[in-house]
Order: sequence, then structure tokens, then C-alpha cells
Amino acid sequence: MPEAPHSRPRISACVMTKNEEQNIRRCLESVRWCDEIVVLDSFSTDRTLDICREFTDCIFQQQWKGYIGQRNAIRDLASCEWLLFLDADEEVSPELRDEILTQFKSGPGPYMGFQFSRQVYYLGRWIRFGEWNPDIKLRLFRKDKGWSGGKEPHDMVFVDGPVKTLRGKLWHYTYEDIEHHLETMNRFSTISARSLFESGRKFRWSDISIRPAFRFFKCYFLKMGFLDGRRGFLIARIVSLSVAIKYAKLWELQNDLRMKPPEGTSEAPAEDPMVKEDPADYLE
Repeated sequence: MPEAPHSRPRISACVMTKNEEQNIRRCLESVRWCDEIVVLDSFSTDRTLDICREFTDCIFQQQWKGYIGQRNAIRDLASCEWLLFLDADEEVSPELRDEILTQFKSGPGPYMGFQFSRQVYYLGRWIRFGEWNPDIKLRLFRKDKGWSGGKEPHDMVFVDGPVKTLRGKLWHYTYEDIEHHLETMNRFSTISARSLFESGRKFRWSDISIRPAFRFFKCYFLKMGFLDGRRGFLIARIVSLSVAIKYAKLWELQNDLRMKPPEGTSEAPAEDPMVKEDPADYLE
């Protein structure tokens, strides 16, 4: 990889992966201009590592430690003064690349970090409204001034110093299809519910009776998600559903309801003779 000009601080692109063969080439191609590419992989079983080796030798593996844990681990593995955090399903747009290089040409000035908007590609179209746009992310920062924190699974970068907002976009190819969207929503709601439970947050009925409805109203109407058509409606519905499921799982955790037989019984209940035998009957 070519040496950076002396007038520009060196930048490490830091990418976390696991079974990302469908996305990783696009991601790494978009950061070839960086001075170092560091990959932290959680033991992929597909072609992810083979593709990564075409771009860098700085490939490390460790078991998954959560989004915050992985971010802080890859931060320590990078060698450059500045770090650019990316997920494998993200891509630095040409406009953002050029803006960063122009900003750094004579040094970053007083700024310790740079943030920019992440734009989502969903079901064949770029999303322009709703909760997904603008989605401002602080991903470029001085290594000695920034760290990852927040609440799982929504990690955030915190920087000790001034931050500047850039106009270029970070492109996000977030879900392959609706099934993938729902699978991710289910997984994230479990992580979020456990995080709330461990922090001592108590479940309230308003969490599933009021919060989901307000979240839909906010996403679809206040944030003008309706301007994204059917996709905007689907996003708002799934976002509101994720809120309901997250707090339902919190209630489940607090009451220890997972896979417990009824009190006073040690066996599963006897088979109900009235239960329909043909699985197709359940599709009626």
C-alpha cells in the first residue's frame, strides 16, 4: 500500500467481518485509498477471508465480543494515527472519499473527529426520509482521542475534542430482503432487551402499548417516511414492531418465563384430542 504524503496524517480503515462474502469486496474497494486496511474477523466460514487477503495482510481473528468490544479491539490493532470505522455492508462513496482527502491534505485542523450521514439502500432503492435518513455516524477520528461505547447493539464513537460534519455519504447496504430485515430485528431486539435488563430497567405496560405506536407515527409522519412510498411504510412498521418485541422480551426476562413448565407439573401436558392433525389446517 502506498505511503501517505507527509502533509497528510495516515488513516487506518477498520472493518469487522463474519461471513460477509456478499458485501466485503465492495467495502474494501471503497477504502483502497487508506494507508492501512485492518480486518477483525469472527471466524468466518465462507469466502470472506479469501477476499480480504486480496486487499490486506492485516487480518486478525477473535471470538465475537459484542459490537462495542469488537470496535475497541480493532482500534487497538490499527497502527495509524487516524481510524475510519466501517461495517462490511458499508461503502465510502467517492464524494466522501474526496472530501476526506481534501480535508486532510493540509491536516485536519483542530478537529479530533469527523461525522457524516449514512444512506441506506433498501429493497432496490435509496431511502431518503424517515428515521434512516439522515443517519449521522461519527466514524473517522484520532485514535488517541476516540473510543467506542453506548449500549449494545448500537455502538457509538465518542471523541475528546471538536467534531466536524462532512457532506459526503457513507452508503449502507443494510438488508438483503425483508426476511433478512426481520431476522436482524429479532436478533437486535434480544440484545437490546438483555442490555436493558442488565442495566436494571423495569418493564412498563406503556412500553408495548404506547411506545410502538408513537415510534411508527414518528418514523412515518414526523420524519416523512411516507415520502419513501411502500418502503417507507414497511420500515416504519418493522421499526415499531421491533420496539414492541424488545420490551416484550424485557418483560419475559424479568419474569423468567423462558421454557418453564407450569407450576405443579413435571411433564408436558397431555396431547389435546381436539388439536388438528393436518399441518395444512393451520394455514386456513
